[in-house]
Amino acid sequence: MKHTWWLVQIIYTFVSGFFLFFGIDMMVGSYSFNDPFSFMMSFFAASFVILISLTLFISFPIKMVRVYRQINHPPDNKEQPS
Repeated sequence: MKHTWWLVQIIYTFVSGFFLFFGIDMMVGSYSFNDPFSFMMSFFAASFVILISLTLFISFPIKMVRVYRQINHPPDNKEQPS
């Protein structure tokens, strides 16, 4: 497998980690608003950013682990006896 694929997956993981921390900071900052409408809009926007970035932050390492296991332990082509 190309080395650039691994590098891209690592960069995507760091970028999604950045947006995860950005979403947490945005959620903490939403509590400083006095206007209920602004609070609700920023709170739900921060929740959405956290949801997407946390999903990506988890999925990229899982994908890397699956590819690493497939490279090191190729599946056998033998049929299993029944």
